[in-house]
Amino acid sequence: MFHGTPLIMVEDADALDEMVRTLEKAPVIGIDTESDSSYSYQEKVCLIQLSNMDTDWIVDPLKVDDMSALGPLLSNPDVVKVLHGADYDLVCLKRDFGFTFRNLYDTLIAAQLLSMERIGLADVIERYFGNELDKQYQRHNWALRPLRPEHLDYARGDTHWMCAVHELTSRKLRQIGRMRHMKEECELLEKREWAQREPKVNPWLDMKGINKLDDEAKRVLRHLSDYRDTQGKRMNRPVYKVIPNQVLLQLAVERPESMSDLDRLFRGKQAMKRRHGKALIDAVLDGLEDDRPIPKPQKKQAPKRKGPRSRLQGRAADKAFAALKEWRQRTLSANRALTPYMTASNGVLKAIASRRPYDLDELAEIPDVREWQVEDWGDDLLDVLDKVDPLDD
Repeated sequence: MFHGTPLIMVEDADALDEMVRTLEKAPVIGIDTESDSSYSYQEKVCLIQLSNMDTDWIVDPLKVDDMSALGPLLSNPDVVKVLHGADYDLVCLKRDFGFTFRNLYDTLIAAQLLSMERIGLADVIERYFGNELDKQYQRHNWALRPLRPEHLDYARGDTHWMCAVHELTSRKLRQIGRMRHMKEECELLEKREWAQREPKVNPWLDMKGINKLDDEAKRVLRHLSDYRDTQGKRMNRPVYKVIPNQVLLQLAVERPESMSDLDRLFRGKQAMKRRHGKALIDAVLDGLEDDRPIPKPQKKQAPKRKGPRSRLQGRAADKAFAALKEWRQRTLSANRALTPYMTASNGVLKAIASRRPYDLDELAEIPDVREWQVEDWGDDLLDVLDKVDPLDD
């Protein structure tokens, strides 16, 4: 499958330094990561895979004490970093190690710009090389050690072909004049940051179905949720894998006050009752004695709007949006090689409709409108708006 390509495990600082010295000489490298988001309270990067044209590496950040040696390579503008669906990988690497990135090339974006019908990494690799990636370890707990040979094969498979995919797709993008589109999209991707989320004070208020509960049930749910969160931290597991939301909601409604009540409520779930039963009863009893007021759910703050102010609202904005969608459909029908990605998404069209730009400069100021969209479609978009909302004489 890997045609004799060597695999090098990086599990200490010396091996990391040696890998970096080799890869900084490569014009193009492939990168991917594996994390444990489904298995820990706070997810972390568990593997970093890298490849050049003749070698695959797997870095184990759970064993390497200091990952900083990798930073200069990732920020080196002379080395192309190839990822597929890079958004999540970049955010995780920035969050865990503070890395910055220059000269990215996302093969998912390339597949979209090339109007491929199937744009997953496995689809792209099968299309170009005829190899089928085994995805059975997609939901594996990558924090577990030791790593078996089949885990290593799965992990290296996501970067082994990356350099070749870059060569093939970039050549095609140049042939059809879309490298400028690719460059802009990837430069925007480089700026993506991990959004630090403040811990919610009352996460239980966001549970689906809470509006059906009375105040007493909500007070019980508050204590049950606090207990589950404490256990999630202690066990280092996502809270939904400690006790599912629907179980907490059922407990809040039924409010069992003894183990016999709990047995009648959950005839199965022996492991859950054995591990958490007494603590759940205690949480219910504490909730029944709790007379604190029920807090109101926190309202989500709308992000501050940037760019030109809205000129169209209500029916006028809806009319302009409908006209822009019709323009997109006509454009796609006239050129089957195009996809919606190559024109504008509904979100972008809605923003254009409400802001109602009068010229290309105003169009370019609208957030999420790309330079290539202004260059390729700007005059057409303004013509559509002029018809539905004529300029004042």
